[in-house]
Amino acid sequence: MTISLFMCRLRQPVVNVPCSGKKLNVRQIQKEKVVLVMGATGTGKSRLSVDLATCFPSEIINSDKIQVYQGLDIVTNKISKEDQRGVPHHLLGTQNPDTEFTVNDFCDTSSSAIQSITAHEQLPIIVGGSNSYLEALIDDDDYKFRSRYDFCCLWVDVSMPVLYSYVAERVDQMFHSGMVDELRPFFNPNGDYSRGIRRAIGVPEFDEYFRREAFVGEETRKKLLEEALSAIKLNTCKLAMKQLGKIHRLKNVKRWEIHRLDATAVFRKRGQESNEAWNKLVAEPSAMIVARFLYNSTNTNVVSGLRVPASEGVMAAATC
Repeated sequence: MTISLFMCRLRQPVVNVPCSGKKLNVRQIQKEKVVLVMGATGTGKSRLSVDLATCFPSEIINSDKIQVYQGLDIVTNKISKEDQRGVPHHLLGTQNPDTEFTVNDFCDTSSSAIQSITAHEQLPIIVGGSNSYLEALIDDDDYKFRSRYDFCCLWVDVSMPVLYSYVAERVDQMFHSGMVDELRPFFNPNGDYSRGIRRAIGVPEFDEYFRREAFVGEETRKKLLEEALSAIKLNTCKLAMKQLGKIHRLKNVKRWEIHRLDATAVFRKRGQESNEAWNKLVAEPSAMIVARFLYNSTNTNVVSGLRVPASEGVMAAATC
């Protein structure tokens, strides 16, 4: 994706406010801009956030409630340093894995990160699958977030049958990348799977395997392994459905304006064809949506400084 933008101040002015029939000469209140990238597990949220950060000077805030913890990089599918492409990431692998990082902790920490990022005129991009975290941050009781920030929501969507197939492949890849050895130090016969990183899909599913592996034969051990991997695949698919349900609720019940990007075709292809489909259907239309959001342009074909093919197909993919 070859996109180049010169960053201007990312704020939306609010003009004079009438009160009690009088027009007050108050100073302009300016709202900072924040971008949210949401979607079910495995749909490419992290990839899109980094793509956007290469277009607009940005820093990324992780909103995945498991990826905030240190450790289990393979199991939790944390974005690698290489794939981060030098973009600063906040709340990614920063918390003690044995502690509980609550919704309130996320709201406090992410709010501080947003203030820090906007203070040096960068765009905060919040990305992750924990939609309860996003909802708590944005729809807080005191209206603090909405009074200070304008936000744009991007939803990377993949049809469930295609996503299920991809999830199964990804779990197999995780296994071949050393997932079992990574999980082993986190096994505790008296462990609590309701706190910290041990809530991650993969930890409880391997409990029986680790309990019995030293006392059974090779055939039984292989069966236990297959059962653990199958359970991970099933529970990951259940998580995806739950995440999708929350996005639909935010869009249809809470009336959030959420831009849907259909990435299904990307996952049906391989190699260079998949990358080309990603750019055409996800990355480029997302960049156009964000550019309009940042610079208040209503021209869908020309956004100042943004070099993206304004084809009908690309624009269709950027519909809400």
